[in-house]
Amino acid sequence: MAKKLYVGNLAYTVTEEELKELFEQAGKVELVKMITDTMTGRSKGFAFVEMMEEEEARKAKEMFNGYTFKERKLVVDDARPQRERGSRDFDSRRGGRDRGRSRY
Repeated sequence: MAKKLYVGNLAYTVTEEELKELFEQAGKVELVKMITDTMTGRSKGFAFVEMMEEEEARKAKEMFNGYTFKERKLVVDDARPQRERGSRDFDSRRGGRDRGRSRY
């Protein structure tokens, strides 16, 4: 079963291919997903790496947590499940005030 890892403190110039090559030293990499800013397309400095086997993910954490890659010390840990984002209407983003109605 695939195991997802969080990889942080990446240099902004690191590519998905470079990260895949690095993590393949620990085992088979299923997927690499760099997280980018939606407006600029630039890296946010972290990524997720999916390893094929849990044992390979454990080995990758041991090998690369604290490892210096492109002059940055990597942070590698188990990825946490993504939080659900609730839907928010216009007023809830503006302090929750009910505009247009009297408060009295």
